[in-house]
Amino acid sequence: QVQLVESGGGLVQAGGSLTLACAASGSTSRINVMGWYRQAPGKQRELVADMSDNGITNYADSAKGRFTISRDSAKNTVYLQMNSLKPEDTAVYYCYARIGFVRPNVYWGQGTQVTVSS
Repeated sequence: QVQLVESGGGLVQAGGSLTLACAASGSTSRINVMGWYRQAPGKQRELVADMSDNGITNYADSAKGRFTISRDSAKNTVYLQMNSLKPEDTAVYYCYARIGFVRPNVYWGQGTQVTVSS
């Protein structure tokens, strides 16, 4: 089992920055991938960025060039630095962790609201 606790959401003006953090606890040594999804009202949850345990990163097109995912292995924490935020980035951001590949176990955080005002 893995428990995930997010922090860092809030209200920011367009063009501003926010950093989200997600602290993992439990079976953290088994985690293969950690990352972030988001869900805006009326839309499906979508991948924002993730990072494998060997450091390979993956970004949604909408995040490339503006968002940076990083991980502090000693703290079992993954971060999402978001710059040049746009109103369309407004969503609930969910941290996730995946264990395994063929039949993965996926764990989710409770979500943190990010609101970007125009």
